[in-house]
Amino acid sequence: MLVLGELAGQKIEDFEARDISLTLNAFAKKGLRSPEFFEMAAEAAIPLIGTFNSQELANTVNALAKMGHQHSMLFDEVANAAIPIIGTFKSQELANTVNAFAKMDHRHPMLFDEVAKAAIPIIDTFNSLDVANTVNAFAKMDHRHPMLFGEVAKAAIPIIGTFKSQELANTVNAFAKTDHQHPVLFEEVARAAIPII
Repeated sequence: MLVLGELAGQKIEDFEARDISLTLNAFAKKGLRSPEFFEMAAEAAIPLIGTFNSQELANTVNALAKMGHQHSMLFDEVANAAIPIIGTFKSQELANTVNAFAKMDHRHPMLFDEVAKAAIPIIDTFNSLDVANTVNAFAKMDHRHPMLFGEVAKAAIPIIGTFKSQELANTVNAFAKTDHQHPVLFEEVARAAIPII
């Protein structure tokens, strides 16, 4: 599998934004480790970052984070490119972006603030995984946003029955870590958790 990474790397300069994002995402989905390819792809992405759409930005940082490939310059460039177009991000893209930044412990407070602003009006489109990943990322980075957490709680309660055990745990843990009080959410999580413990 390393050979595939090396072959792709030989032509990486011909890749466009979509090609880079899709290839990184495919490698990460399959768990294929090729640090050289990931480094070459990250370097090739930087000058093209302004051409990436929301999905490509989210998939790129998500793939790097999934594979544990640190590239601070690319993460900064993704954040800077994402902020002006944050309103085009779908719920999963918002969640995956902050989750990737948190996994890599890459701090970008302005990005997190903008994600929160973009998430609040569309919070009802977030599924259980998006909810859990978003609040967990904010908690990991100790980035407190009471309005986001309040809206997340309101959106989570009606769909709490769809949460998997890990999502329930990550959600209430994020609320606890950030000292965000929401007794009704905790009661609903307890009700949902009892049958699956």
